[in-house]
Amino acid sequence: MAQKDRIKKALIESNPWWKQKLEIGYKDREIYVELKKYLDAKQIIALTGLRRVGKTTIMIKIVKDKIDSGFSPENIVYFSFDTFRDLELSELIEVYSEEYEKNMQDSKYIFLFDELQKITNWEEQVKRLYDFHPNFKIIISGSESLFIRKKSKESLAGRMFEFKVESLSFKEFLSFKGINFKPWGLYEKELLKAFEEFMFSGGFPELVDVKDKDFIKNYIKETVVEKVLFRDIPLIFPIRDISVLESIFKLISGNPGQIIELNKLAAEVGISRRVVSLYLGYLESSFLIKKLYNFSKNKRKIERKLKRYYPTIPALGFIYGTEDVKTKIFENAMVLQTGANFFWRDAYKNEVDIVLDKDKIIPIEAKYGEIKDIGGLVKFMNNFNIKEGFVISRDVEIKQKIEGKEISVIPAWKWLLKN
Repeated sequence: MAQKDRIKKALIESNPWWKQKLEIGYKDREIYVELKKYLDAKQIIALTGLRRVGKTTIMIKIVKDKIDSGFSPENIVYFSFDTFRDLELSELIEVYSEEYEKNMQDSKYIFLFDELQKITNWEEQVKRLYDFHPNFKIIISGSESLFIRKKSKESLAGRMFEFKVESLSFKEFLSFKGINFKPWGLYEKELLKAFEEFMFSGGFPELVDVKDKDFIKNYIKETVVEKVLFRDIPLIFPIRDISVLESIFKLISGNPGQIIELNKLAAEVGISRRVVSLYLGYLESSFLIKKLYNFSKNKRKIERKLKRYYPTIPALGFIYGTEDVKTKIFENAMVLQTGANFFWRDAYKNEVDIVLDKDKIIPIEAKYGEIKDIGGLVKFMNNFNIKEGFVISRDVEIKQKIEGKEISVIPAWKWLLKN
């Protein structure tokens, strides 16, 4: 089939609202409330995030809202570049304007370009459209951080707002399941059970109602991890040995939260320290892993200190993990759900799992099992003069004072619903 015919066929299949009323089964996402504020602005909207977290669904929701507000359906164009990696944006717009008799200067248009990072030199192509077509609203998505390259930052500075679409929060998970357990005090067992399901689902919208654990494992492994590792990353970054990249990823996924020392890891996988550093960067840019910095009030010290790595899918612990899997998955889930960027460890190996540093400093320990050793938490509070610390537990709720410090123990489900 000729390229023009392929484009035309894809346009027809991808834009059903040109012929019929658009009906969608959309469920609310927290990010959409923020994103909506920018829909009428001139700037490009960029949605980034891991595969299967719902970027395309949000794009179609934008289409629905625009049509409902009176925008002409025929002037809204959605296109996925997943299988069109050699296509230029100008060629796509030319086919659209010719086949559907559109004058691209005489009215407003909305273009939604999905998985745009797959095409070569996408930054310059988007910049050209933005600069020469003030009547275009451009919305793009990518399964990598679109601003990871210096080139993107320079080309699109001031022209783009980037929104990262995360996997579901616990609140969203309950909403997707149609659950409203209120008052919470009456439904503690049910909320604990829902939280355990949530940990295992990885926060993927398509897994919300799936009970089969083998299906969940295969879905995560085959439709997310393997596609990112073996398809997406090699397309964008220069990878010498995919098997080494996979080994590094499995090592982090099987033992989340470990402190990575580059020299040691380089020796273990048989490559240079520089390449290990690059590979970790590729995994992070593709949203497969998250890096936590060792907390310090001296911002210059932070980059030089130890770093911890977690997979962005806690359920991977069930696939690659060996010992104490649930404890590690619980900690992993809490790191992601709290939005943590810091942990703490001193020279004497006193540790705190999570340190939040937004409006104020909040130290948190994540304890799935017995709550016994929280000496690191108390040490941190003494060092940094913090009055209240938290332990996020599986199902325990108490308040206690240790060395004059207030320690609040709270179940994970309650913490996530309150914060």
